[in-house]
Amino acid sequence: MTMSQQLKGHDLIIKHPNDAQRYFPSFLAKVLEVVNLRLIFRILSLILFVALWEFLALNKINLALVDFKNVPSPSEVIPALFTLIKSPKLFHHTTNSLYRVFAGFIAASVVGVCLGLIIGRSRLAYDTLMPPLETLRPIPGVAWIPLAILMFPSSELSMIFITFMGALFPILLNTIHGVENIDQRLTATARSLGASKARLLSEVILPGSAPSIVTGLSIGMGTSWFCLVTAEMIAGQYGIGYYTWESYNLQRYSDIVVGMVLIGLFGMGSSALVKKIGAVLTPWHELKTGRSHD
Repeated sequence: MTMSQQLKGHDLIIKHPNDAQRYFPSFLAKVLEVVNLRLIFRILSLILFVALWEFLALNKINLALVDFKNVPSPSEVIPALFTLIKSPKLFHHTTNSLYRVFAGFIAASVVGVCLGLIIGRSRLAYDTLMPPLETLRPIPGVAWIPLAILMFPSSELSMIFITFMGALFPILLNTIHGVENIDQRLTATARSLGASKARLLSEVILPGSAPSIVTGLSIGMGTSWFCLVTAEMIAGQYGIGYYTWESYNLQRYSDIVVGMVLIGLFGMGSSALVKKIGAVLTPWHELKTGRSHD
């Protein structure tokens, strides 16, 4: 709803100076309702964070456990960021990283959701598949790198595999959780009405578990970036992780922070995109909770 719609119905025609004193507080209150105060607070928090970072880095503050002597300040990082933006290397780094992330993430989404639906609905599948999956789940992405290099014929496939492993388990476990927490009265009612297994899956199980699946997808996207950057630092030739590690080896400290900022922005943006798509596809969840974080 626009501000003009919010303020519709307010008679702001002032015929006398005293009218201004009477109408202005009501008008101001309505304006404050329209303004997104939460967005303002978020922007201010970022500004304060950058200002604190600038102060600590410029003054080379030593906090005993943390020393900012060699940490580049935002005033040094921003020019380095613009230099990278003007360079053709940025396109190669970002496109390679985005391809690896989304290739692994999409594969993990398909496998994780399908396995989660099967395991969540079948006790036999749970007892058969969960023990080996739970054994693999605690293994961090970096530990898969040597084996992935041996398993796959190219480093590109090995990095996609590591991204896949990073995203798989959050998606899988959240899908299982969503299926197991569906109200059994809904499935019993659907069966009593003659619903087939296919209709039960499409009209009860999937809609009921969709909010948990979306949560798993959002978490999986974040872990995909974490695992990918680790893989690129070791096995990559292009990518944001490779760029960050190369900057460290060449002692370009400002470029290290530029790489970190890019990783954070792409990770945050892709997770937000997954959440937004999930919210569009599950409008009943927003109606049920009655909450919005926008």
